[in-house]
Amino acid sequence: MSQIITLTTPLSDQDVEQLAVGDTVLVNGVIYTGRDAAHKRLIDLLAANQPLPLDLKGQILFYVGPSPARPGRVIGAAGPTTSYRMDPYAPQLLRQGLKAMIGKGKRSPEVIEAMIAYKAVYLGAIGGAGALISQAIRAAEIIAYEDLGPEAIRRLVVEDLPTIVINDCRGNDLYDIGQRQYARSR
Repeated sequence: MSQIITLTTPLSDQDVEQLAVGDTVLVNGVIYTGRDAAHKRLIDLLAANQPLPLDLKGQILFYVGPSPARPGRVIGAAGPTTSYRMDPYAPQLLRQGLKAMIGKGKRSPEVIEAMIAYKAVYLGAIGGAGALISQAIRAAEIIAYEDLGPEAIRRLVVEDLPTIVINDCRGNDLYDIGQRQYARSR
């Protein structure tokens, strides 16, 4: 039975372990943004044994490239990006302590294995709802890679950012479960 859970960052192993596929998670606190160009730079820093521009322990990365903010707003539309583009990088970032990722679409078996190994989850946000999602963002500031424009790493302060657990830390996958349930109902 899915439930509604409110979590505040940074996340602990216990926070992640209580989540199951299908749970609604309202995210509060500080989260960070990052897409493929920023992910590549982070991995390059790790390969060079250099410090990252943010501490990933207990954190959430939101795969988003927000549009420019209108006057009086802290951010523009902030809809999720398709997550598979981050799959080559995600296992290494999970190893650094990342506890959750927010995006849309399926993840690779390697990312799911890394989520099991490092006790992390993948949360889905609704594609096409960027204007609605942006209403949960209370503050936004670029902290790294300003030259990447919308793909720069941002520090966001969020309040009740709505997500759903797609992959839990036990390897369950909501997409697979949904497809099996649909196939049985036909």
